[in-house]
Amino acid sequence: MSRITPTAPLRPHRSRIAVTALTAAIVMGTGIGLAPVTQAVEAPTAATASQTLPTTTRFVDIAGYEGVTLAANVVAPTDTSRGYPVIVLPTSWAMPQIEYIAQATKLAEKGYVVVSYNVRGFWQSEGEIEVAGPKDVADARKVIDWALANTAADPELIGMAGVSYGAGISLLTAAQDARVDAVSAMSGWADLVESLYKGETQHTQATAILASLGYATGRPSAEAAEKMEIMLSGKTDRIDEVIPWAEQRSVVHQVDRLNTNDTAIMLANAWGDSFFAPNQYASFYEKLSGPKRLELRPGDHATAEGLGLLGLPNDVWNNTFRWFDHHLKGVQNGIDAEEPVQLKSRSGGEYEGYASWATVPSRTQNLRFRDDEDILPQLESGANAGISFLSSMLDQFARVSPTVSIPLLPSISAAVWQTERYDTVQKVRGTPTMRATVTSNRSDGTVVAYLYSVNGLGIGELVSHGPVSFHGKTPGQPFTLDVEMFSTAYDVPAGNRLALVIDGVDTLYNNYNTAFQAIDFAGGAELNVPLR
Repeated sequence: MSRITPTAPLRPHRSRIAVTALTAAIVMGTGIGLAPVTQAVEAPTAATASQTLPTTTRFVDIAGYEGVTLAANVVAPTDTSRGYPVIVLPTSWAMPQIEYIAQATKLAEKGYVVVSYNVRGFWQSEGEIEVAGPKDVADARKVIDWALANTAADPELIGMAGVSYGAGISLLTAAQDARVDAVSAMSGWADLVESLYKGETQHTQATAILASLGYATGRPSAEAAEKMEIMLSGKTDRIDEVIPWAEQRSVVHQVDRLNTNDTAIMLANAWGDSFFAPNQYASFYEKLSGPKRLELRPGDHATAEGLGLLGLPNDVWNNTFRWFDHHLKGVQNGIDAEEPVQLKSRSGGEYEGYASWATVPSRTQNLRFRDDEDILPQLESGANAGISFLSSMLDQFARVSPTVSIPLLPSISAAVWQTERYDTVQKVRGTPTMRATVTSNRSDGTVVAYLYSVNGLGIGELVSHGPVSFHGKTPGQPFTLDVEMFSTAYDVPAGNRLALVIDGVDTLYNNYNTAFQAIDFAGGAELNVPLR
C-alpha cells in the first residue's frame, strides 16, 4: 500500500498517483458521512524541503540476479516511521561501492533512502563484468526489490542515478522497469555503437582505457573480453559481432518503453567526453516525450560531476537533487519552469537555455571550399584532438584547447581550407558537419576532420572534430564522404578565421590507411557550421 503524507508528496504528473489521491479523497469523504469536497493543497517549495534529517549508514550484501552477491551501502534517515523516496545508485566502471557516499548522505539528509551498490564483476561484488547487459539490468531490479523490502522506501517513489556506467545501467533499467519514476544519467551513453564506433571508426584510446580499468578492478566475462579485444584489434572483419551486442546495451533502442513509462529523465554530459560524446545524448534527448532535461558543459568524461563525488558544490549534482525533489517529492523548485536544454560554452559565460536541442542553432553557415586538395592519409600532419581526459580537462579548467600552427601543417598530409576573418564573434552551437567528394586508391581508409578557430598569428584552437572511415570502395572511383563532428559550444573571437583541416591520423582512433595510399578531394569540401 502506498503512503500519502504531507512530507512526502507524490509525483504530480503520474496518472496512477492522481487516481490514488482522488480515490482516497472519495473514501475519506464518504466514510464520515460527508459529500466529497475539493481542497487545494499547496505543493512543497524548495524552502520547505530544505530541512536536514539525521541519517544512518550501513553496509550490506544484496542478492542480485541468479543469487550473485552485490556489495552495497544504504544511507537513510534514522526515522523509519514513515516512507521516503528511494534512490538507487549503480557504481561507475571500475569504481568501489563507496563512490557515492558523500552525495548519498546529502540525499538522505533531504529525506531519501539511498542504496548504492557495486555492479557485478567489480571489486567486492560477485559475478563477471557484463558491460550493462541483461544481467546488470536484472541486478538493478533486484536492488530495487531489496530496498522496498528492507528499508523505509516508498514503492511509489523510485529514482535512479549514476555516473558513466551507472548512468547507462540506470537508463536501461528504467526502460525495463516501470517502477522507476525519475532518472539522472550523468556522463553516460544512450547509444553504445555511436559511442565506441562513431563514423565506423574504432575509438581505440577510449576502449583501451576502459579495458585496462576493467581488468585492473574486476573480472570481465568471456563475452565482454572478446568484444573488447575485437574493438582494440582495429580489424573490421569481426566488427559485425560487436554491433548487435552494443545495440542490446543501448537504451536508444528502448526509447518507446521510457516514453510509455513516462519516466522523468535528466541527461548531463561534457562537450569533450572521451568515451560518450554529447551527440548521442542530444539525439536521444529529442526522442524522449516525457519530462526531460539536457545539460552540456565543458569537460571530459565524468569531470563535470567528479568533484561532486567528494561532496564539493557541483552544478550537476545540485540539479540532480532538484530533479528528484520535483519529480519524486513534488517540490516546486522552478526546475520545470527553466528551459529544458541548458548549455555552457567552452569559452565561458553563463548557462544558455533552449526549448529543445533542435533550436540550439538559430542558423547554419554553409561554407563551400572549391580548391582541390590531395593528401597521403597514412602520414601524421600534426593536427590532432589531443589526449583522452587531459585535453578536455585543460579545456574545462584552464580554457586551453589543443592547438596547431595552421601555416605549418604539411600539405602532403593535411588538406587545409580557411574562411576570411570574421568582423564579429561567431557563436558555434551544435554539430558541425563536412561533406566532400573524394577518390582513394585504396578500398579502405580513414580521415579525421578538424574545425579550428585561427588567430592572426595562424594558431588554430580546436573547436570540434570527427573521424570517419570507409570500407569496400572501388579504388579510383569518386564517392561522397560525410563527417559529423562532435557537438560543441564555442565562441570564435572577432578577427579570427575558421579553418577546416583534414588528415588521416589521430591517436584517439584506429585508422585503416595503408602505405602509398592517396586521397583526392577534387572540388574541395563543404562545411556546415551551426551558429547561434
